[in-house]
Amino acid sequence: MCDTTGHSFMNLCVFCGSSVGVRASYTEAAQRLAARMVNRGIGLVYGGGNVGLMGVMADAVMSGGGSVIGVMPRNLLAREIGHAGITELRVVDTMHQRKALMADLSSGFIALPGGYGTFEEFFEVVTWTQLGLHRKGCGLLNVEGYYDPIVAMLDRAVADGFIKSENRALVLDDTSPERLLDRVMTFSAPATEQWLDRKTR
Repeated sequence: MCDTTGHSFMNLCVFCGSSVGVRASYTEAAQRLAARMVNRGIGLVYGGGNVGLMGVMADAVMSGGGSVIGVMPRNLLAREIGHAGITELRVVDTMHQRKALMADLSSGFIALPGGYGTFEEFFEVVTWTQLGLHRKGCGLLNVEGYYDPIVAMLDRAVADGFIKSENRALVLDDTSPERLLDRVMTFSAPATEQWLDRKTR
């Protein structure tokens, strides 16, 4: 991926809550992830808001001298409060366009603690990896065990035959923002010719 001057760059898409949550460790993890991104020259792509962990991430990357691209549907501009202090805020018409553009702009994905929207966005890009639509890394930042139940559910789905073990490996998880970033940005999913075993139908 190149900018208009022809220089190569990398972006990370971060899914996270429009709330900061009840634990200070969530904010601290976001700030540590942002610092690591700036140090590695990785730009941020996110939902475009200036509240919650979204705002924390954007502010931390901007204050460190990094690049931030926000993507927000028109009908959410007022509700989610679009961030006016970032490098670029792109306004789209629908949620589907938002997710597609965020994915196109990014070289990997990390989910910080969040709610329904965070879960849905993260698992959609994981599904795209499984289907072979991209080969980008997808990681859960497991702050204070926040994602332990989801990790356990994924393992249960493997044990019960709903997720193949090779596809379970598509979801990275780590407690360290720095370590997870490095794992996600160096990950490349194996090429997938056929994700569905037709013999089981």
